[in-house]
Amino acid sequence: MTHAASAATHAVPGDGPAGSGAYVLGVDSGGSGLRVALGRVGEPGPLATTVCAEPVRTGPGGIDAGHLLDQLLPAARELLERASAAASAEARSNGASAYEVAAVAIGAAGMATLGDRLRAELPGALADALGVRRVALAADAVTAYAGAVGQRPGAVVAGGTGMIALGTDLKEWRRADGWGHLLGDSGGGAWIGRAGLDAAMRAHDGRRGGSAALLDRLRAVFGAAETLPGLLYPRSDRPAVLASFAPEVAACAGADPVAAGILRQAASHVAEAAAAVCPAPTEPDGAGGGTGEVALTGGLFRMGEPLIAPLREELARLLPGARVTTATGDPLTGALRIAHALATGDLRLPRHPTMLFVPRGQETGQREETAVHSEPRPE
Repeated sequence: MTHAASAATHAVPGDGPAGSGAYVLGVDSGGSGLRVALGRVGEPGPLATTVCAEPVRTGPGGIDAGHLLDQLLPAARELLERASAAASAEARSNGASAYEVAAVAIGAAGMATLGDRLRAELPGALADALGVRRVALAADAVTAYAGAVGQRPGAVVAGGTGMIALGTDLKEWRRADGWGHLLGDSGGGAWIGRAGLDAAMRAHDGRRGGSAALLDRLRAVFGAAETLPGLLYPRSDRPAVLASFAPEVAACAGADPVAAGILRQAASHVAEAAAAVCPAPTEPDGAGGGTGEVALTGGLFRMGEPLIAPLREELARLLPGARVTTATGDPLTGALRIAHALATGDLRLPRHPTMLFVPRGQETGQREETAVHSEPRPE
């Protein structure tokens, strides 16, 4: 680990809310690399962002905390030094850093199931290296929620290669799907791509349910249909390869009823997941509305109307009165929002030992950790 800086060279926040001049850091760690955003407590939005292109390693012990720190700390220091370059000479003459890091929030893919080392090692390491005493470690679905919905009750559907829905009434989390391409992720990109390739292979064989249009697209993308198993099965990135065919399904949906049917079924799966996690109205609603917000985020929904139109219909049927929105912020935005809230003592999203971990004692009046429910809501 190369985080040699000492907390003694940084201002250390006290127990109360941080001052408006202090900095906060939001981090998003995913399959495409590590992204870091720097903000200031008194200002919304990021001051600057940077990207570390190498994804954080995952090994037998879970996500590699040392590898994450080796990328995060140099990036964070560079952002901080650039932002504080105009700091007063008086502050520097006291032998202290010109900046105070009030809070860090890190969202990571796999945090819920593979984040034991991060939860054990990062709070202490960040305190030593940056002097920060407020740290939140979140699953990427939680930072996606914070980026899409903020700290309001509601639900978010994060769709890409996979698909997960997460909702909260600010008392507990509810999760649906996100179980991977073999056990779930129903309606996600890999699911759509696989269904499209299945329809193409049915057409190749002359079986019922086939699509000549999708068979043509299979040949254009992958070559001869009979060679597809040899191309697909040895790959370790099979979900991504399957998902790469999902846009072809969307492109065919306007003229091909089989492709359109696949997207309708995908929309039904996504809507069912959203309905399973969306919090019930807080007040009796005799008017038939007011079930809250459902935000859609992720590359899946860039397929546009062929998927969005049937999805809106399904959501209107399952969640009448729900407000369906497109997320304005991504998981990096969400991580920065959590850091802001942590710094000011206003983190209202439910704590949880794996979904949103905040070490005890960081805040005054900290609430108890909550459960994540993935079982059906009682009728």
